[in-house]
Amino acid sequence: MKKGINIWSFPEGMSISECSRIAKDAGFDGIELALTETGELGLQTSDEKIREIRALMDDIGIEICGFATGLYWSYSMTSGDAKMRQKAIDICKRQLELAAAFEVDTILVIPGGVNADLQSNDKVVNYEKAYEFALEAMQELSNDAKASGVNIGIENVWNKFLLSPLEMRSFIDTVGSEYVGSYFDVGNVVYSGYPEHWIQILGERIKKVHLKDYRREVGGLAGFVDLLAGDVNYPAVIDALREIGYNNYVTAEMIPAYTHHSTQIIYNTSRSMDAILRGSVK
Repeated sequence: MKKGINIWSFPEGMSISECSRIAKDAGFDGIELALTETGELGLQTSDEKIREIRALMDDIGIEICGFATGLYWSYSMTSGDAKMRQKAIDICKRQLELAAAFEVDTILVIPGGVNADLQSNDKVVNYEKAYEFALEAMQELSNDAKASGVNIGIENVWNKFLLSPLEMRSFIDTVGSEYVGSYFDVGNVVYSGYPEHWIQILGERIKKVHLKDYRREVGGLAGFVDLLAGDVNYPAVIDALREIGYNNYVTAEMIPAYTHHSTQIIYNTSRSMDAILRGSVK
């Protein structure tokens, strides 16, 4: 398995170039970029800019190990507004196009949800309706994923939707495409379960993996802590990944960055991941 770091782990506003150079210096094999609405890597990013970013990565000597976006928190595939659902689908199609241009094998997708803890004003969607809308969107997008040669990885997030590994497995199997699987986030399930169980149940459906850690006794969003400082049983997680034959990137998503000496979290995370991937926390 290779080590990756998500760009959201860096201070807000830091350029792709600077983030990538720090990631390389810290010992990461890859960096996961993110699509934004506007800006350096936005929805309207030109082909020339894409070529520029790819050349930059070659110059630095680091891979683009994944392609995420936070836009699904604003535009949901399960919204009661049909125009909003279509906007989310269009974002995913653009994400697939850009990922193919970057030669990234998997994009991170949030297929909507019932309600999000991250947004206090998020409207509650009927669970059954949310399932129907999400399934419809994923089945449509699976064709685009196949055409682009890029996988859609559905992330398990705090959206009160697809709450168990059995339900996630069933949803993915109902979509019925080899190009739609799981973007499994280890830390996101600790508040209610055990990530090693999810890995065993999802098996080969797992396309990519996010690493985070979580301390149950703290709870809420404040429960997310540095790797090896929480309750994730990382030896069991790594054993489970090896048992299912997973050999792709494991990408740390460390949010937020430290208040002071903010890039130190990148170096600390790299060292922790070295220990995790050795299969030992001693």
